[in-house]
Amino acid sequence: MSNQPPKILVTGANGKLGRLVIAALLKTTPAARIVAIARDAGNIADLAALGIATHQADYNAPETLDRAFAGVDRLLLISASEIGKRIAQHANVIACAKRGGVKLMAYTSVLHADKSPLGLAVDHRATEAALRDSGLPFVLLRDGWYLENYTGSAVQAVAQGAYYGCSGEGRVSAAARADFAQAAATVLTSNEDQAGRIYESAGDNSFTMAEFAAELAKQSGKPVAYHDLAPADYRALLVKVGLPEFVADLLTDSSSCAAKGALFEDGRALSKLIGRPTTTLAAAVAAALKA
Repeated sequence: MSNQPPKILVTGANGKLGRLVIAALLKTTPAARIVAIARDAGNIADLAALGIATHQADYNAPETLDRAFAGVDRLLLISASEIGKRIAQHANVIACAKRGGVKLMAYTSVLHADKSPLGLAVDHRATEAALRDSGLPFVLLRDGWYLENYTGSAVQAVAQGAYYGCSGEGRVSAAARADFAQAAATVLTSNEDQAGRIYESAGDNSFTMAEFAAELAKQSGKPVAYHDLAPADYRALLVKVGLPEFVADLLTDSSSCAAKGALFEDGRALSKLIGRPTTTLAAAVAAALKA
């Protein structure tokens, strides 16, 4: 029996989450036991320089996946970004993983995917169903929202003195992208059997959009108010400032669903996984305003 650690593959390795997962894996896993794939292998050449096996692989081209998955023990499927295409893309990954004899697949789903009102949850439910039907051992990382989804516009909100949305008093249990990445790495390297587990992962502490605006004001020393709009008005505003309609639809849906509690979770599964408290809103705001 081999004493080598499992060979772990990360899809979407050039994405923000993928790179953070690999960085977390490298803290405990030899680079030679990590495989990274991306649609353009040139974008992960720096990972190859670290000793990580890198492959060009496309969710739409199963033959490229088959080559990359050979000899892989555990696989992290980071959900694809092409809305409208990803159910089929994920099905390709699952089929190739099964052909390749992958022993555990981890999938980055969405918080409470089985009952979430989020429009995005439809694709995740379909992928979870495909995993169940495949017979592959799998673990679901049902991730909540990233703090970066909000702090990414912190500087602009401070400059305008306003933050807009349609979330009402809905509370959001967000965590830093790095927190979710660390959790994925922990699951992928665990000596415990992870098959069949579902992690409803979210931040330890929740906040409303009004509280987010208040934190921006507190740290910047400038007035920042949250303006809660009707969903149709919020969507119109997003389109007016130049966002594509599909992006406006996505943001409006997530904001309005937050008002219904879709982004709230207080089970603290994430902090238990990573062995520390999740990143606070205050820390995330401080980092964003300093950048």
